[in-house]
Amino acid sequence: MSSMTVTNGIYNSYSHLSSGKRINTAADDAAGLAIGKKMQAQETGLNVGAQNAQEGVGALNVADGALGGVMDYLQRIRDLALRSMNGLSSASDKKYYQNEIDQLKEGIQSMSKTTSLNEQKLLDGSMADMHIATNPDGSGMRIGMANSTLEALGIADFDVTKKFNLDDIDAAISKVADQRSNLGASTNRLEHAYNYNTGASLEQLSSRSRIEDLDMPKAISEKKKEDLLSEYRNLMLKKQMNQDSMMLKLFQ
Repeated sequence: MSSMTVTNGIYNSYSHLSSGKRINTAADDAAGLAIGKKMQAQETGLNVGAQNAQEGVGALNVADGALGGVMDYLQRIRDLALRSMNGLSSASDKKYYQNEIDQLKEGIQSMSKTTSLNEQKLLDGSMADMHIATNPDGSGMRIGMANSTLEALGIADFDVTKKFNLDDIDAAISKVADQRSNLGASTNRLEHAYNYNTGASLEQLSSRSRIEDLDMPKAISEKKKEDLLSEYRNLMLKKQMNQDSMMLKLFQ
């Protein structure tokens, strides 16, 4: 065994033991390195997809909370509309009711126009086709966000001082309830995607570890073997030097 071979073996042992990796360079295992990097890219993609899913859940929770407020406004509008339908309500009473209804409508419109996350409006209709990249290749799921503006709910011109139909408010309430239900279903889908990605990422990590990570007991055993070989080689060199020295003395 040459000096270079022993030295390289010792160097590789230290390199592998210090990193805990079986593959540090392409020279260690070219095919294994390529496979490991491919698996690492998949693992990273799954982790990013899980993070995207979490952010999507956050956006849906914000939207659902705002829709809960819209629902409260609508319920109050309905109560006021019912009171205005009472035969004992005078024209001035209806104006008072309408004043409050107008304020409630402004609240609905403001909530719909301003509810946002990361500067993305969630309830004004501009996010009707929100893409959440939950997969490593950038694909995922599309979520239709709610549109809770007065125009979308069909109550922009609702006025109890004029002829009105209570069914318009009931229809708006039903629409918001459906929107919240859809958001809830989408939240469940995203949570499922997050759980899947997290589990799949751990499986990818485990598989990559079996390819790249060092078998420590075996590596330590090999290191001891290399140390013994190095020590033996040094002893042989020393013995040879002593013999050469003795031969030179004999010929002097």
